[in-house]
Amino acid sequence: MLHDHARIHVQAGAGGDGCTSFRREAHVPRGGPDGGDGARGGDVVAVCDASLRDLQSYRRRVRFRAGTGGRGEGALRHGAAGAPLTLRVPPGIEIVAYDQDAGDLAGRRWELLADGQRALLARGGAGGRGNKHFATATRQAPHFAERGLAGEEGWLTLRLRLIADVGLVGLPNAGKSSLLARLTRATPKIASYPFTTLAPMLGVLEGDERQLVIADIPGLIEGASEGAGLGHDFLAHVERTRLLVHVLDVAPELSGEVGANALENHATIERELAAHDQRLAGLPRVLALSKCDLLAEEAIAQAQERWRALLGPDVPVIATSSATGRGIEELGRLLMRMVAPIDRAAPSEPVPSALSAADAGASPGLAPGKGEQVLAEHMVFRPAGRAGFQVERVGPRAFAVRGRGIERLLARHDVENDEAMSYLEGRLRRIGVIGALQAEGFQPGDEVQIAGVSFELDPDEPA
Repeated sequence: MLHDHARIHVQAGAGGDGCTSFRREAHVPRGGPDGGDGARGGDVVAVCDASLRDLQSYRRRVRFRAGTGGRGEGALRHGAAGAPLTLRVPPGIEIVAYDQDAGDLAGRRWELLADGQRALLARGGAGGRGNKHFATATRQAPHFAERGLAGEEGWLTLRLRLIADVGLVGLPNAGKSSLLARLTRATPKIASYPFTTLAPMLGVLEGDERQLVIADIPGLIEGASEGAGLGHDFLAHVERTRLLVHVLDVAPELSGEVGANALENHATIERELAAHDQRLAGLPRVLALSKCDLLAEEAIAQAQERWRALLGPDVPVIATSSATGRGIEELGRLLMRMVAPIDRAAPSEPVPSALSAADAGASPGLAPGKGEQVLAEHMVFRPAGRAGFQVERVGPRAFAVRGRGIERLLARHDVENDEAMSYLEGRLRRIGVIGALQAEGFQPGDEVQIAGVSFELDPDEPA
């Protein structure tokens, strides 16, 4: 079974705490502070691995955590960096952090298409500074250091969309699995009832000098683009194909389908493809009339002429039979001609970003041409931190200060340490928080809440 969906929780490593230490050495009575810095926590990184085919390993384990940064030590010894965590994923993966439960990762999205591509999913927390950094002319023996910050964490949704050159589409029981088995060495399940294929299958068509990857997409039904059956899951796997082979039962009435009509069957699939993604409607097509062993030669020739007249000269019509092997070699040669090899060495027009690629009518990583797949230049856009803060009165003598930067500043210091709080008050004054509190009616000794932590400030005292 192809596992093409997974949901995992990732957590980058926390930064190590800084050290509070003083140099103690013979004949050095005033050695001063020498606390080392804590190290940054390990990152969580996804790496595209062409040897993987699905997300089965992420079904057994859902929580992943990188290493924690080491603590600083005396004699200015810094901690060891946290071990990064590498997640191996197959080509064609889409990783999305939905806002509902993504935590620090909300709104981010990655796509990995080629072997070796990397994506930074969660950044490790910064390490804290040792007390050596806080020594000044008036604070020559600081008895505090910074704490390390927590690493980013959140839930991610992994969705695999197969990267194949050719996609076989058609109604259930149209003969796609049999055709794939004839064209390649794949061994899909084949039976005389619909929906025998419950997951996409891949096969490799061997040519004289190259290969084509062919995907058998499980049978689509009317309403698949709206989620009928497993429509969304199945249709996702044809989004990156470069050519579609529409496998159509040439005489569905002879296959036991009640009220079946080949023309209506063809229209149903084309309508669902276009409704799912307009790019699919513009992909090159081949119509493979299957089960031609059920008809006489004259009827087959007439059916081919009718379909050629209906579809026009741009859509080749091939009469095939998986039972007798008719048209199989012809179809294979045609696919090799129609799917041009990708010149990896030739420079391609870079796509500035995924947004501009979508505006051009193509999926990210796809050139605006006729389904030709090329990799865009890799660009990284990191969301800017939320600037500023807000001050709000929450009680008679209680105020709340909200802002990511202020919350991170508080997280770095021990509120039980008087020296640390004195330093923090000085930082809050320089940032403008004290002035904003006083503008709201703050008086010395009032309670201040930051990130759920309550403490008293007395800004009249020197910081």
